[in-house]
Amino acid sequence: MKFFDSEKIMKEKRKKKSELDKNSKQKQILASNREKLLMKIKAKEKKRKENRLKSPKINNESKDKEKEKSNLEKIKKDKEILSKKAKEKKRSQIEVKSKNSARDNLKNKIKELEKQISSTKYNKKTQGAIGLMKAQLSQLKLKLSTGSGKQGKKEEGYSVRKSGDASVVLLGFPSAGKSTLLNKLTGTESETAAYAFTTLTCIPGMLKYKHAKIQILDVPGIVEGAASGSGRGKEVLQVVRNADLILILIDANSPAQKKKILKEVWESNVRLDKKKPDVKIRRKSKDGLDIGRTVLTPEIDDDTIISILKQFRIMNADILIRDPINADDLIDVLEGNKTYTPSLTIISKEDLLNQEQKELIKEELKPDLFISAQKNEGIEQLKEIIFNKLTFIRIYLKEIGKKPDMEEPMIMRKGQTIKDLCLKLHKDFLEKFKYARLWGPSAKFDGQITHNLKHIIQDEDIVEIHIK
Repeated sequence: MKFFDSEKIMKEKRKKKSELDKNSKQKQILASNREKLLMKIKAKEKKRKENRLKSPKINNESKDKEKEKSNLEKIKKDKEILSKKAKEKKRSQIEVKSKNSARDNLKNKIKELEKQISSTKYNKKTQGAIGLMKAQLSQLKLKLSTGSGKQGKKEEGYSVRKSGDASVVLLGFPSAGKSTLLNKLTGTESETAAYAFTTLTCIPGMLKYKHAKIQILDVPGIVEGAASGSGRGKEVLQVVRNADLILILIDANSPAQKKKILKEVWESNVRLDKKKPDVKIRRKSKDGLDIGRTVLTPEIDDDTIISILKQFRIMNADILIRDPINADDLIDVLEGNKTYTPSLTIISKEDLLNQEQKELIKEELKPDLFISAQKNEGIEQLKEIIFNKLTFIRIYLKEIGKKPDMEEPMIMRKGQTIKDLCLKLHKDFLEKFKYARLWGPSAKFDGQITHNLKHIIQDEDIVEIHIK
């Protein structure tokens, strides 16, 4: 029994010993693994430290390289920009030179044509050739002013709001006395002096005469070459284009000014004291040019008309002429950019002339009136001439069931209609118009009823408008 027990004990001891051995081995393995891990960690830390020490140098080198690259790229870009600018400059210079040379060529051609026209005697044989040269001249001038054969943009003028019943422009060379005349006519304070170019902008004033309100515009004095832009001439002449009447003021000491002014006005596409020619041109696709007339046209024949139309590239059209025209009139109709305005020629500084000088000027210029604004001579007469030239008529308005207002007439223009009268009162009168009753020169009998808005009213008519 004792032996059995000892054996048992020995076995247990062995087991414990083996367990202890296993645990010790495991501990050794764990310890070795820990050491290995620690070694790896230490090695990694060493590498990190080394990399940290090396990295600033590498970063600095890479930064320097990047800077060099960026600098090189900037230099390249700057060079490219400079080369582009240089090329653009050269191109613009070449374009300017070519434009200038083209303009010079056009100017030379215009001068040559003008010389040819002036040196050619006008007769039936030369009629066609002169007409063709005038058509060519008009197209060259159009190219010179717009840079192409087509009609260009509208010219800009001084910003002046139209007011009153009509507008009158005082047109003349510097120091012709326009500002003094404006002051006398309207009471507007426009600067005056005994030297040129006192007025530098457009100065408006209002003339009140016979119940009419007439806007008078004092524009800067024009100079030779104004139509081509000299001395802000284009802005001045654009105001002239929008006026109802042009008052040409000529210095008594410089009667030759009128010819120069008329030339500049003509060049700016304004036709003075003329009505628009009644010429109808209807284009078609084939069958050539057919010309019809209701009046004789001794100054222009069919061959000249055809040559002018072909110069304007019109090959197929029906032409109906209702006015006696010449080549210039036909060219104006084809261009379609002309304004037709009445004018007055007034000689200023009358007090500086003797009777003989006045007679010579009368024969040469055929002025409407001599005045001296400084001495207030001829001013009242000028007001009457302006009123009559604007073809004003007085219309007396009557309310339904009341007497007409005979004290303050409505100022209208000759040839205007009941429609124009309604529009001047208010657009609602036109929209709600039912009929009008009339008394006076345009009525067949007193109290005549008319539903016709196109009825032409006359001076001193009494009008009663009925609305819906």
